[in-house]
Amino acid sequence: MVTDCLIDAKPIDGEFRVVRPGGEVRTVHMRGEPVLDPDGATASMWAVLRDVSAVRRHRRAVSETRDSLRRDRPRAHGAPEPGAGAGDAVPPPWRGSLRPAHAGPGALDLAACRLRAPGGGARMGGDWYDTLELADGTTLLSLGALTGHATAAASGCATLLGAVRGMAMAGTRPGQLLSLLDQLLDATVRPALGSALCCHYRPQSRTLTWARAGHPAPLLFRQGTGRRLDGPPGALLGTAPGAVHPQTEETLQVGDLIVLHSGTLVPEHGAADGAGPLLGLGPRLAGAARAQDAIRLVAEEFGAGGRADDACVLVARVTHQDRTRHS
Repeated sequence: MVTDCLIDAKPIDGEFRVVRPGGEVRTVHMRGEPVLDPDGATASMWAVLRDVSAVRRHRRAVSETRDSLRRDRPRAHGAPEPGAGAGDAVPPPWRGSLRPAHAGPGALDLAACRLRAPGGGARMGGDWYDTLELADGTTLLSLGALTGHATAAASGCATLLGAVRGMAMAGTRPGQLLSLLDQLLDATVRPALGSALCCHYRPQSRTLTWARAGHPAPLLFRQGTGRRLDGPPGALLGTAPGAVHPQTEETLQVGDLIVLHSGTLVPEHGAADGAGPLLGLGPRLAGAARAQDAIRLVAEEFGAGGRADDACVLVARVTHQDRTRHS
């Protein structure tokens, strides 16, 4: 695949299996594309590799269950087959771990959810949320969305999420990371537009460093009141290759609650002022003992909204003692 990409300028999109020393077999998906120079020759390439073993096992289990249902349960003439429908081919949203390894003063209690649009939504676009503990002790928080048909957008989100994680682990800061994502989208053969929010949290100083690309700013809730963090909006990913995405820093306090959300959470408001209804939850969020309680409150308030698309919400609370992990 790599030779085809470098020599023949062919895109990479395939899977292979890896047998680990103990005999365990893992399935790895590899996706990438050549980067051409002004003369049309391949100058370099990029690729994202992702372990999809769990996804493949899940799909096999679903397929085997459907086969069993078809064999063991007679179907009335003309009745739809179990699970048959246009939405079955749509991949799930990409979600990362919500359990960073750091524990102690200033650690984060994390929770997140994806609120489905009533009736299944328009099934357009894709989204992700993710957290990742980095080697220097900081925690990466990211949330974003990509336009396009659901299947293609979900695949694109997987690529972007893999790129975000890889660049963050290499030490790339939020502003530069978003600029590199812009270049990545510009280099693809299927151009798309996207929005993203990238944050680094350092527990030792309780410092949140963040940048955004056409995405709603983080919301900070402190002592029963909430406010939108100030920072440049940044251009949408895919609209201005080479755009600069400035970083902003905020020092947090123990007990602070940070909420990252997609612009589709409150459909009757635009991305700029959609934070209003969320900020109105400040007094109620102040009583949430855990991040999971805060997520449940948001889901109860906005879960039945008239959205045309799904929405993601990620909550991080700064703790004053060793964090208790919740599933």
